[in-house]
Amino acid sequence: MASVGKRFTAGVPNDLTEAQRRAPVVLMVSGGADSTALMVLAATSKLDINDGAGTAHIARERLHVLHVNHELRGIDALEDEEFVRGLAKRCGIPCTVRRVDVKAEAAQEDKNIESAGRRLRYAYANELANQLCAEFGVPRSTARIVTAHTADDRAETFFMNAIKGSGPAGLASVPRVRNRIVRPLLDRTHESLCDFLRMRGIVWREDETNNDTHYLRAFVRHELMPRIKERNPRVVNNLSSTCDILSDEDSFLTMVANRTYRDLVRREADGMVTLDADRLEATDVAIARRVIRIAFLHVAPEARLEARHVERTLELIARRKGSQTIPLSIDVKVEYGLLFIMTKKAQEKGLSGWLPVPGSLDLGRGKTLTARLSPVPQGSDPIAMAKAHGHEWAGSSVLLDAETCGVAGAGAELWVEPPQAGEVVCPLGMQGRLKKLSDLLCDAKIPTAQRNRLPIVHLSPTGPIIWVGGLRADERYRCTHATKVLLELHIL
Repeated sequence: MASVGKRFTAGVPNDLTEAQRRAPVVLMVSGGADSTALMVLAATSKLDINDGAGTAHIARERLHVLHVNHELRGIDALEDEEFVRGLAKRCGIPCTVRRVDVKAEAAQEDKNIESAGRRLRYAYANELANQLCAEFGVPRSTARIVTAHTADDRAETFFMNAIKGSGPAGLASVPRVRNRIVRPLLDRTHESLCDFLRMRGIVWREDETNNDTHYLRAFVRHELMPRIKERNPRVVNNLSSTCDILSDEDSFLTMVANRTYRDLVRREADGMVTLDADRLEATDVAIARRVIRIAFLHVAPEARLEARHVERTLELIARRKGSQTIPLSIDVKVEYGLLFIMTKKAQEKGLSGWLPVPGSLDLGRGKTLTARLSPVPQGSDPIAMAKAHGHEWAGSSVLLDAETCGVAGAGAELWVEPPQAGEVVCPLGMQGRLKKLSDLLCDAKIPTAQRNRLPIVHLSPTGPIIWVGGLRADERYRCTHATKVLLELHIL
């Protein structure tokens, strides 16, 4: 009931901090009816911009208009720009204009024009908000970016996402608040805002491309919505309430999923995450799907993830083995009770991976980690052999007890990855005392920038360290007089 309560008590002002009273409010204005009404309302009436004041007048010195010229409509776009400048001047609000070739940006980003334009508009808005926060001397979090989305936009987005195929987050449509982006007009319809402007004698600009049903939004607006309104004239208002409910429930499930994700993470690195697959399988499927999405987006924020990729991953977890590759070259593998999600780029860098015993692992930059097994020659002293080997190779190679490491049999593997926060090791020569891996690397004077290239060899992704590559072996896996099979690890 929290969000519903906020909407019912919006008119009750709360105490604001000094920073919130002075924080900038960026109005995103295209020149169309909705955004024109937003500017006029912000300058003359009360709005709830989610800053804790409820529905209230916004101090004029806080307001700043942003207009983005997409350079798609030639002279019409320039006239839109001049219209917004003129209206902002009459309202007494500073105006910033940004020009960008959206078509060229879309081609470069391999996106459609609508997506590229949306990304650029919000990027410019955040940039301007940050700049104004610095000028006003307030924290960035206090700024507000205000858009003119209406109840009609919300209904259209709902149907657009339903047509494309979407989960609860997409069907929740346009949220009232997302970080510092707020949409105070979601309870108003486009027609009501047009009536408001007509009563004030204020004109607005019309974008003819909004009528081109080649675009999905225009198709929904001009072809689908009129037919639906014939059956239910209140569909826009009804969907707005539905979207509020879906948004609240989606936020709650997202919170639960994030908490579950943190509980299940076993390893995280740039381009790689490892989750406890057994516990993930036991998780409710509604949360498990979200956890998998969080993991994918952690390794590749731009991934074009589809429902089938999530379902395929769930199948792999249920089978307890298998692999798949999804767009943006993300490899998914389930083995040893763990779910590995890793980008090709991370694999090419040699950040993490399995080292077959015997076998080798490419560490990148011309380095290779090899593993081989050999029996201790009859009459030889394994301890003396290990010491002589270490001196000969100056730390770049080590001899360990293969049986203690659990790799004396066929088909064995070891896990290799860069140093992780919080890891501990029992360095050879310290008589069994544990030491933080970070302290060991610091004592060895290894620069922080170079540590992510250091291979740390583990028994398994969640197992103990057996060798800090090129530096120190773990005391617990050293050769003893009882050693029969040697494990040699060598960095070439």
